[in-house]
Formats: sequence, C-alpha cells, structure tokens
Amino acid sequence: MINALSANFITSSPNLNSCDNFSVSEVAFLGRSNVGKSSFINALVDQKNLAKSSSTPGKTQLINFFEAKFGGEDDFRTTLIFVDLPGFGYAKVSKKTHEIWKTSLDEFLKKRENIRLFVHLIDSRQYDLDIDKNVDEYLKSFLRPDQKILNFYTKSDKLNQSDRSKVLKFDKDAKFVSTLKKTGIKEARELIVNGALGLC
Repeated sequence: MINALSANFITSSPNLNSCDNFSVSEVAFLGRSNVGKSSFINALVDQKNLAKSSSTPGKTQLINFFEAKFGGEDDFRTTLIFVDLPGFGYAKVSKKTHEIWKTSLDEFLKKRENIRLFVHLIDSRQYDLDIDKNVDEYLKSFLRPDQKILNFYTKSDKLNQSDRSKVLKFDKDAKFVSTLKKTGIKEARELIVNGALGLC
C-alpha cells in the first residue's frame, strides 16, 4: 500500500515560460469546473486544504504546483509534483481571457517535458459530455510514449448500481472515486503514483 507522507504548495504560474523545472515526474490534473478536482488532490495527499476549491466555477486561472511525497513497503519513497490546472467549461470571463487560457494551457500540456501522467476527472453523473470526450481526444493527439492518461469518475457516491453499470458500459475501465465517502482513493493513489513512475 502506498501512503501519503507529506505535501506542500510550491508555486503558481500563468504559463509554461514562467514555470520552474523541478526535475521530478509530474502529474497533471484536468477536469471541468466543479468536478471535484481540488477535493480529489487533497484526498490523495491526505490533507484537507492543500488545493483550494472555489465556490466560483472557473476562478482558478493559474497553473498550481504541489510537492507530494509518498511511501510504502520495502522502504519505498518517492516525490512527485502534482499540477492543478484551471477547470474548464464554466468560467464567466471574456473571450480574450478564454483565448489566453487556452493558448497557455495548450503550450504547457504539449511542451512540459516532466509530465508523465494526465489525470482526467469526469463527473460520474455526466459521464458522456462532449467536452470530456474532446479533452480525451485532445490529450491522445499529442501523448508521448512515456506518458499515460488515467480517467477517474468522481462523486460516485451519488450513483446506484444501475448508474454504475451505465458508466462501465460507456467506459469499461472506469475507476470510481468519492472524496465524500473516501471510496476508491487508496486505489487511485496507487494507480497515480505507479503510473507517474512508469511502473504500470
């Protein structure tokens, strides 16, 4: 079992050119606004307020970096950088601002060499929206051989068995998580840490 040892906020950056190089494998978290991204990151590192969630969808405009340390059996220790990216889909901002975000994020995702894993969070109650399908296709369009994509379906505590079956029919590899009930978090942590290190 992999456990969270510690985590801390490092810095925020508006674009690729202003980002530091931490020389550590990075995990980039993507998801629509209000999908529960901040809560998920907090649960992975076993902290309540590391990543800040906003009551205003789309308010987080910067690329936020966190150092996360994990440990396990046989003296296993590793450090990863978690990258919390702006949520997409709901922000009430000007068209010009949207274009700046889009350009900055596109450049970061495609050219950031240390990213080893993309974690795409999808609301399990709205699992087949075009916006999420487009993100998946977009990531696959430039995915390098040393990179992977993991999809997690959030807020799964809201689903009944029939709902879960529908999601699994849509995505046979669906991984359900609930930060409210703390279900699927340990498994998600294992998949993310191992995925970022190229161990699975």
